[in-house]
Amino acid sequence: ESSPHLPAPKNVMIDSYNFRSLLRWSPVKVDGGLVLYTVHFKTAAFNQWDEMNCTRITQTECSFPWSLKQRRWTVVLRVRAELGQVTSGWVETDPFVAERNTTIGPPKVNSVTVSSDSLLISVTPPFGSEAGDSLQYHVSYWENATSTTKKETKMSNTLFKIGNLKELTLYCFRIQVELRTYSDLQLLGLQSVPECYRTTVS
Repeated sequence: ESSPHLPAPKNVMIDSYNFRSLLRWSPVKVDGGLVLYTVHFKTAAFNQWDEMNCTRITQTECSFPWSLKQRRWTVVLRVRAELGQVTSGWVETDPFVAERNTTIGPPKVNSVTVSSDSLLISVTPPFGSEAGDSLQYHVSYWENATSTTKKETKMSNTLFKIGNLKELTLYCFRIQVELRTYSDLQLLGLQSVPECYRTTVS
């Protein structure tokens, strides 16, 4: 049964990046004995707590199981500390919906082909898309000499061109992904680190 003497885990939060999600919490410190943790989950559709392959574990994080990979589900998790027969109270998370609450990382830039007036950029999206997704790439680019004026363009292909550039000029760009889902949610991802290339002479 739960005991006031065993503190409940603190800083309980869901960490989700590119739809890979895990629950994290701060370790519970007690004198003498190894504290273990148990995590349960429930979905909005089925209001009943279930075990989540994290029962009596020593580590302070628990990855979502494959059964919770549905991005549109509303999920609540809870975790408690256990020491021998003594348990702490449960700590619940706020409702989590991956489609709204995940952080989308930047796309991977595979290659940049430079010519005198353009950069041809090939990227890989940061996660595998699902039916009904539409991905757009927001590209901002600027001349390195005058980095105050940035130009923006949006592309939906993974191969795209930044054109009308000056020759022998250094240009920098950064890209972020916008995910639109069939339920009309929009998620804007993190920007990539700027990459710079000098155009050639024609």
